[in-house]
Amino acid sequence: MVKVMVIDDEQHCIDHVVELLASYKEEYVLVATAKTVADALKIAKEQRPDLVFLDVQIGPNTGFDFLEQVGPASFDVIFTTAYDRYALKAIKFSALDYLLKPIGTKEFATALERFKTHTTQHMAQRIAVLLQNMEHQNALKKITVPTSEGYEFLEVDQILRCEADKNYTHIHLKNGKKITVSKTLKTFEELLATEQFFRVHNSHLINLNEVKKYVKGKGGYVIMTNNHSIEVSTRRKEQFLEHLKR
Repeated sequence: MVKVMVIDDEQHCIDHVVELLASYKEEYVLVATAKTVADALKIAKEQRPDLVFLDVQIGPNTGFDFLEQVGPASFDVIFTTAYDRYALKAIKFSALDYLLKPIGTKEFATALERFKTHTTQHMAQRIAVLLQNMEHQNALKKITVPTSEGYEFLEVDQILRCEADKNYTHIHLKNGKKITVSKTLKTFEELLATEQFFRVHNSHLINLNEVKKYVKGKGGYVIMTNNHSIEVSTRRKEQFLEHLKR
């Protein structure tokens, strides 16, 4: 049985998660709930849950405060939150899961399905990436990407470009390393859009800080700092040049 803990400062939100969880009583058992970070820290150490539903805002504190103080995590985390653009982006950067309130039945079921395929391997590192990014609200510093072997923890400024390959993305780093991820380029475009990255072509998302030269043409092309040339699509040319001027 998977031991579950729910942390939220609003009782009706706790009750809702508990009600949703009741449909999965053959696989999941509720071991504890908490409404403050202080109580959550004490109870988590006593109950040692496998899965924690964690609210982002817990009274005057946050779920991030809980993660920072609880120590190396041996549990998986699903955040529950009202829409918070920055927090959600930091969570996505860390390859952690979240549910938007009010939580729907289908969304809850999908989150549990994803949990089954997760591994707590590298969980402490994924949470460390999250906490580091929460400290740098102007520019997220690290991104966690799932690979066939586990997870890679990448410095955002070390990413040279991302290249589409059907439902996969090849991430090219400045040191020449290539990492293949089973996520579409659209996923990384959404994650990195405000981090000095721009999609110059259907197949290419580039780090604007690593552009060495732009060569004019119908769409033209860019030469990156590693001397690799990348075509700029005609329909993206104008917007791309505007980004370069910033």
